[in-house]
Amino acid sequence: MLNPMKLSPETTLLAREIHCRLNQLTVPSTPTVRAIRKEFSQRIAAAAPKRVLQLALHLLKQNSDLLRFLSYELVSHHQPAFEQLTTTDLLRLGKGLNSWSAVDCFAMYLSGPMWVRGTVSDQTIAAWARSKDRWWRRTALVSTVALSRRGHSEDLHRVLQTCALLTVDRDDMVVKALSWALRESAKKHPKEVSTFLAEHSHALAARVVREVNSKLKTGLKTPRRRTQKP
Repeated sequence: MLNPMKLSPETTLLAREIHCRLNQLTVPSTPTVRAIRKEFSQRIAAAAPKRVLQLALHLLKQNSDLLRFLSYELVSHHQPAFEQLTTTDLLRLGKGLNSWSAVDCFAMYLSGPMWVRGTVSDQTIAAWARSKDRWWRRTALVSTVALSRRGHSEDLHRVLQTCALLTVDRDDMVVKALSWALRESAKKHPKEVSTFLAEHSHALAARVVREVNSKLKTGLKTPRRRTQKP
């Protein structure tokens, strides 16, 4: 675990500058925010991992999806900081997740890649899948995307095991994430996902069955409608 410590003056100034730069954006799009993140990644490239974590946690004190996006990218693109993250650090970074965009950034940049590396356990992901909090259940599913993209046979088992825990969940944010998780896995393991779909069709939401079947048959989440000739 990267131990918390008092913010250095340099870290405090960096945080203020980041706030200022984001506030100056007239249209805070992903490319414009990422450009700022890349600049600050260069500036903190030689910083100690604990300082990078402190900066990210300090930025996260404000409930802002923009700051979450930037903070998670700062950590994920600082290799020493990312490699030293523990599950305890991860939970601190994930405190207050309350939107699909925040969850997806967290899972795609941090928890999913950490699961691939083995620094987050299957038991931790399963605990999230059983959480009463809809956002942690979604986090468990979105975290599977990193495993599916690696595509190892042992990854498939872990992905489908996680999906099986949430087949009866009808929360919209979870249903959409379950569809995404299965569609991502279907890219490299279509037969196994098709079998999973058949075995769990009685429990799965209609949306999941429809979208995953479409992906298996057409390669698309939703087939494009053919325009009729006049």
